[in-house]
Amino acid sequence: MNSKKVSHQQEYWDEVAEEKEFPTPFPLAEFKKHIPPEMNILDVGCGYGRTLNELHKNDFKNLKGVDFSEKMINRGLRLHPHLNLIKNNGDDLPFSDNSFDVVLLIGVLTSNIQNEKQEELISEISRVLKDNGILYISDFLLNDDERNLKRYEKFEDEYGIYGIFELPEGVILRHHTKKHILKLTEDYKKLYLENTVFNTMNGHKSNGFYYIGKKIVK
Repeated sequence: MNSKKVSHQQEYWDEVAEEKEFPTPFPLAEFKKHIPPEMNILDVGCGYGRTLNELHKNDFKNLKGVDFSEKMINRGLRLHPHLNLIKNNGDDLPFSDNSFDVVLLIGVLTSNIQNEKQEELISEISRVLKDNGILYISDFLLNDDERNLKRYEKFEDEYGIYGIFELPEGVILRHHTKKHILKLTEDYKKLYLENTVFNTMNGHKSNGFYYIGKKIVK
């Protein structure tokens, strides 16, 4: 795997922080069925705080967000000065064990393309989640249209995983199988899983999913 290319991911998100819009909808009605507004919520990879601000407008107040892109955080604080957004350095979350009732992971797996990085991320989320805490994920699934099939096949040899591809502007992304997502979340009890179709940040359509799971107490 080309580690030099992968290491440039943060630079890319800083470069596009002021221009990219993340259009994937948030299933607020389903979310509210599982998460009452008083819960303590962390958004990992919060970007410019779009989802946290939607929650804030719907009476969720115990909100924090972290992102590795300083420029995304700065944009979020400018747009939503009432939010608590933090630049996160490195892969470890800057919080103690069992700190949150809920963790959100929205469109983050797609830009953490390596299996081991995704596993480490879920493990770190599990560390900061309380027992019986809730994990919410939305992300992208594999597509079967010609454009996507060609790029999956093109980059499979380079990255060793079917579903990884490079965009012309330099970012590397991944679409997933549902089986892979369920394996990543095997330490959670699945409460909700729904397939959907998202608009992407570049104006295309992609298969996607919503997932809500409860951390299993061991």
